[in-house]
Amino acid sequence: MNENPNDSFDELMRRAMHEEADRVEPTDSLPEIQARARAQRRTTSRRPWVLTAGAAVVGTAAVIGAFTVLDNNTNTAGDSGVAAGPSTTSSASALPSSTAPQAGTSPSQAPLTEPPTAQATTVPKDRRGTPEPMGRGTLVPVYWLGDKAAVTPAPGATTKATPKVRLYRTWAKVSGRPAVEAVRIMTSKQSGDPDYYSLWRGAEINTVTRSSGTVTVDFKRLPTTKLNPETADVAAQQLIYTVQGALDDSSQQVQITQNGEAGARLFGQVDTSTPLSRAQAANVQALVWITSPAQGQLTKSMVTVEGTAAAYEATVNYQAMNLKTREVRKGYTNTKEGQKFTPFAFNLKLTPGPWQIEAFLISPADGSTTDVDSKTIEVR
Repeated sequence: MNENPNDSFDELMRRAMHEEADRVEPTDSLPEIQARARAQRRTTSRRPWVLTAGAAVVGTAAVIGAFTVLDNNTNTAGDSGVAAGPSTTSSASALPSSTAPQAGTSPSQAPLTEPPTAQATTVPKDRRGTPEPMGRGTLVPVYWLGDKAAVTPAPGATTKATPKVRLYRTWAKVSGRPAVEAVRIMTSKQSGDPDYYSLWRGAEINTVTRSSGTVTVDFKRLPTTKLNPETADVAAQQLIYTVQGALDDSSQQVQITQNGEAGARLFGQVDTSTPLSRAQAANVQALVWITSPAQGQLTKSMVTVEGTAAAYEATVNYQAMNLKTREVRKGYTNTKEGQKFTPFAFNLKLTPGPWQIEAFLISPADGSTTDVDSKTIEVR
């Protein structure tokens, strides 16, 4: 049974991604923009603001999944460098930046006591099913990890929320077997957005096959990074969401194997002796995504920013800063419904130069900035 109520939007979003891709104007200024963005993140901090008395206490509610825009739809899984698709982002069967961060570099990735290793079992070939059909120019989703919140406490706040990893989706055009190529991007390429990364680096995909009720993803080599249980669960869901999205079927469980054998402790935590289920979107997906413009996009001065959010009191805050002149635009907008996955949009008139645009929520508990997604663009 499909546990993700947002999947009904997938087909609509795929068509929208194709249309959006045609509007993207690629530019070779992306490395320069990303460098400025990283420098900006090191030297400045995000601060919440209030435009009206009623907008001061707005923030995060139920986490709902969202959709992303194709950054460069000419890339395929066989291309080197940055994977096509990033532009704006579960547990095993039960849940209790420009470069991918190395394991152990953040508290959320700190290893805990490793559970006992499950006994490896060989999955019979007749249960692995058949490979998916070949395709050409197929648009597939690829999921990445990102911190749920880049938090700046409000003045006087005594606590700081703990960032948790969440799933962010990008899109890519691939040729070959769609699920295999989507996993290959997820495990071997950079997302193209400095906020998104993968903990599957170093893994090597072998095959993706389907049988009745189960998708078997076989690896030549699984990742060896040891993670804490919560992060390991979401990292496992990164694979599940990517494979199910590429197959356009979220109903089938995913069996993870290595050279035909199941039972390895994925990331030192997740038992792969039995198939894994898709987690509820509310438990694993990001709450605010910018879907347009794309990361590194070249735009005109009038920019329409679009995204999706599940926002308390339907309020999404935003800020745009010129990375050269430090000129700032800030404000807020509303989603169509509060506390529910719905779209938002706002317009900005920007001067020429590199700009960083952020959309975020404000915590109703302490007024801190949470659930930030950002994009850097070049205004001509």
